[in-house]
Amino acid sequence: MSLLDPVWTSLLYLAAAVCFILALRGLSSPRTARRRNLVGALGALIAVVTVFLSARLENIPWILAAIAVGSAVAAPVARRVKMTQMPQLVALFNGVGGGAAALVALLELGHADNPWMRVAIVFTLLVGAVSFAGSGITFAKLQELMTTRPVVFPGLPVVMAVVLLAAIAAGVAVVLTASLPLAALLLALGLAAGVLLVLPVGGADVPIVISLLNAFTGLAVAASGLVLGNVLLVVAGTLVGASGTILTRAMAAAMGRSVAGILFGAFRGGSTAGSTAVSGRPVRSSSPEDVAVLLGYAQRVIIVPGYGLAVAQGQHTAAELALALEARGIEVDFAIHPVAGRMPGHMNVLLAEANVPYESLKEMGEINPEFKTTDVALVVGANDVVNPAAKTSSGSPIYGMPILEVAQARQVVFLKRSMRPGFAGIENDLLYEPQTSLLFGDAKDSLAQVLGAVKAL
Repeated sequence: MSLLDPVWTSLLYLAAAVCFILALRGLSSPRTARRRNLVGALGALIAVVTVFLSARLENIPWILAAIAVGSAVAAPVARRVKMTQMPQLVALFNGVGGGAAALVALLELGHADNPWMRVAIVFTLLVGAVSFAGSGITFAKLQELMTTRPVVFPGLPVVMAVVLLAAIAAGVAVVLTASLPLAALLLALGLAAGVLLVLPVGGADVPIVISLLNAFTGLAVAASGLVLGNVLLVVAGTLVGASGTILTRAMAAAMGRSVAGILFGAFRGGSTAGSTAVSGRPVRSSSPEDVAVLLGYAQRVIIVPGYGLAVAQGQHTAAELALALEARGIEVDFAIHPVAGRMPGHMNVLLAEANVPYESLKEMGEINPEFKTTDVALVVGANDVVNPAAKTSSGSPIYGMPILEVAQARQVVFLKRSMRPGFAGIENDLLYEPQTSLLFGDAKDSLAQVLGAVKAL
């Protein structure tokens, strides 16, 4: 028996949908992201409670047990995960969403008498399975459980085409016959398609694929809303699908590439995963004291954070260094590239965690004109997003990607662990320029030594 009449159910669903929209709107800025994320969580809570109060649910003890098990697993994992592993966690959560939508569709097949309802079931099965399997591969690549380089083999495009055609044929058969074995076959083909879609993707393209798969999960959830007759699922899934698509296109544009080029670039040698060999070309090395002198007597300093800063967990030390320089009357900003790190907004979140003022986080379009008047550009663990090859080397896989114009600064200092290339596997010629010096070591340790030397000036 339902405890809520349809009017109250609709009003509560509307309130949940408004929370989701407000949450998405707030996630566009680091200043409001945390608060709006809580608003989104409130919307999800309202939605779940409304379902319990308005629907005629069976096996409620099993449902509560499943919620308890999921919470017991997810909460500790989410609290303990390192910032450098956040993209992997996002990939896992995204995959679970797609897989759940696919399973719901599979279970609802036996209750779908309407052919159009079976079309929605087929769509949910296929797209949800692709998202689940593809997200698993992105997790394995980012966690380095497998190679981050593109995995290709002779005939891969043919295999992908055969799997896709077989999935379409199986989907048509399921719509016509409502056969559970054929639906299981479609699910298996969707899983295979997800694996084959992500295997050829390598290097810095993986975070963009996560965003694309997030859009897939949203579409699968929206279709499952049609299957279950739940308007809120349709709204929430559509919001996720639309925002994921917009984010995917924005990230691809930030790299100067098309989504198709990202997914299938490995077939023609266009993937952003190149050599991992260490260059033997000579570079100019510096000591922490040398770097401190450059920074301490500059008028304008721009710090460029990258994944190396996240790995070293050096964001708090970087923030301390910025405060120490500002105390000497030096103007300091942080230059944020849209695809720096391993996920959208990675550097914003990292530096916000260290309480760096939002006003000091400058996006690429805003900060690039200021490099010409900058005394020192301090690059901490970044490589690909400042690599001039994106502008000068037409044969480079990152050619055309907008970069931070670090080379225009009067002095450039790289904090690097070694001379290994960045995630895209491309050598950076800026490392060998006369105005560039390198301080080798763990980014956090190097920043701490530079900070101590600045305070001693």
